[in-house]
Amino acid sequence: MHNVETSGLSTRWSELVDQLDGRLDELARAFTTRVREIPEYGESQVTIQEITETARETFRRLIRGLKAGHPNSQDGLLDFASDLGSKRARAGIPPESLTSAVRLDFTILWAELLEIAKPEDAMLLASRVDQVWRVVDEFATRTHTSYLTERVRMAQEESSIQREFIARLFNQSTPSLETSAQVASALGINPDSRFALVAASGEPGAQLRSAVTRLGAARPKLFLHESGGNTYVFWPLSTSRSSGTRARSAIPAALSTVPCGYVPEVLGLRALPAAARTAETLAALLRPRDAGPLSADSAWARLAQQNLQDAGLDLAAELEEALAECKGGERERLLETVRHYLTTGNVTLTSEQLFCHRNTILNRLNRFQELTGIDLAVPASAARLVVAWA
Repeated sequence: MHNVETSGLSTRWSELVDQLDGRLDELARAFTTRVREIPEYGESQVTIQEITETARETFRRLIRGLKAGHPNSQDGLLDFASDLGSKRARAGIPPESLTSAVRLDFTILWAELLEIAKPEDAMLLASRVDQVWRVVDEFATRTHTSYLTERVRMAQEESSIQREFIARLFNQSTPSLETSAQVASALGINPDSRFALVAASGEPGAQLRSAVTRLGAARPKLFLHESGGNTYVFWPLSTSRSSGTRARSAIPAALSTVPCGYVPEVLGLRALPAAARTAETLAALLRPRDAGPLSADSAWARLAQQNLQDAGLDLAAELEEALAECKGGERERLLETVRHYLTTGNVTLTSEQLFCHRNTILNRLNRFQELTGIDLAVPASAARLVVAWA
């Protein structure tokens, strides 16, 4: 008796599934109507015709899976799911939108079953709901897996292409307008935008790479380039929404503690190679006490000192020689006074800081000038001292 009942239920189930197979157009239309309500689908490059055709084929294969009892038993349902996931990734459908769309498969399929079933089929439907869910769920899981795999592949392809174009840009001392336009297109940026750039090597370079990886798709978008043992990172500067003018952007927090050369403003993509050379030069001037980016504004004296030393001029050595005749603690007193005076340019403030009479400060400055020939009241002369002590 039990076998007869089971056989009858199976026969009735087959009848219901066959009826579903005859209602593919209705199922596809219902799916298309519902999925177009998902904003990202409604605005995507996937046409209504493609959605409808894909939905019809999806339901056809799902129904074959219901007949067989397993999604991979008929018509390559899971292979179809893999292809669908890949296509939706390439179409730029967001993951949450894909999830919403795939969930509709079970809802619409089950609603149609309820529509064609009779009241006496209630027990049969209750016994088959797990089967329907399992077939649809395995289809959905395979679709999502394929989607995510394709997204990873796309990201890798995009990253590889971007690296290629960035290298092309940096390999030219003065990139052409054509190169600039091609790179901008590949990176999705305006070639005439303003940028900032940092450079470092060794451990600080590794810190820059790590920061770029951590930030991922965060804003501002960071672009990475590596060459000759150096790591370069650049990013577009933001603009004011109200006026459209550039807003002075602070260096991203993830880079603010990395010792590196820093060019805070670069006028367009074509100027990046020159800025990279500047940042590389600044990075070479870093000292152990530097705990963050070093810009030309803060390191101009170091740059000048390095250039003079490269030319064979050592201002610091000349200064030491001039102060050699100082006796006792005179040298230290003079240097302390001059350093304080250079920070303020004011005799009164210097005397207050050193707890000395104003005349004492003036006497020390005059003595320093007598020994070195440097008149601190003359900016060009004082600049020599700033560079010497950089």
